[in-house]
Amino acid sequence: MANLLKINSENPQKRLIKKVVEALHSDAVIIYPTDSGYALGTTIGNKKGIERIKIIRNLKASHHFTLIMRNLSHIGEYAKLNNSAFRLLKKIIPGPYTFILEIMKDVPRKILHEKKKTIGIRVPNNNITQSILEELEYPIMSVSLATDGDDFFDFDNIFDAMKNKVDIIIDGGHCPTRQTTVIDLSGNNINIIRQGLGDTSFIY
Repeated sequence: MANLLKINSENPQKRLIKKVVEALHSDAVIIYPTDSGYALGTTIGNKKGIERIKIIRNLKASHHFTLIMRNLSHIGEYAKLNNSAFRLLKKIIPGPYTFILEIMKDVPRKILHEKKKTIGIRVPNNNITQSILEELEYPIMSVSLATDGDDFFDFDNIFDAMKNKVDIIIDGGHCPTRQTTVIDLSGNNINIIRQGLGDTSFIY
C-alpha cells in the first residue's frame, strides 16, 4: 500500500520532502500536486517507473511524458531554446503552462522515445512540487493523474483508487484539475496548441 504523506501546501515540511526524494531515488512512483491538478511522477531514466505509469493511466507506448522542472537552470541539458523563447519562459514561469521544445540531440534515449524530436517542459507554481525538485536537483518525468473518466480532484477518491498502484501519495490539499496552456516553441514561431489556465493574451 502507498505511503500517504500530508504535506503543508504553504510551508512543506522538510523531513517529508526528504522522504519523497529518497523514495524517488529508489525508483518510486509518486502522486503529487501541481498548479493544474494531481500528477504521476518518477525519476528520469526509471524505465520500470515509466512503464508502471503507462499501465496506471492506460497510455500508449508513444505517449508524451513531460519534464517537470524547478526553473530554467537545467533546460539546456534537454531542449533547444532560442533567445525569444527563453525570454517568454522567463516572463511567465512558474505557472500552468506546458512548452513543447525541440530536444537536444544528445539527450539519452532512455528518457525519450527514439523517434521523438520534441519534449514537453513544465515549471509548476506549487510549493510542494518546487520543494521536491529543489531537494531532488533534477527534473521529474510526469503525466497528469486525470483520465477521461475521473478528474481526481477529491483526495479521498485519489487514495482509494491509487493506494495499491503507487509508492507515495502526497496529500497537498484540494487541487482541482485544470488543463495547462500548451505552447509549441519547437519551430520558428510561437504556436498555442491548447488554451488552458495560463494566460496568453500578451503573447501576440
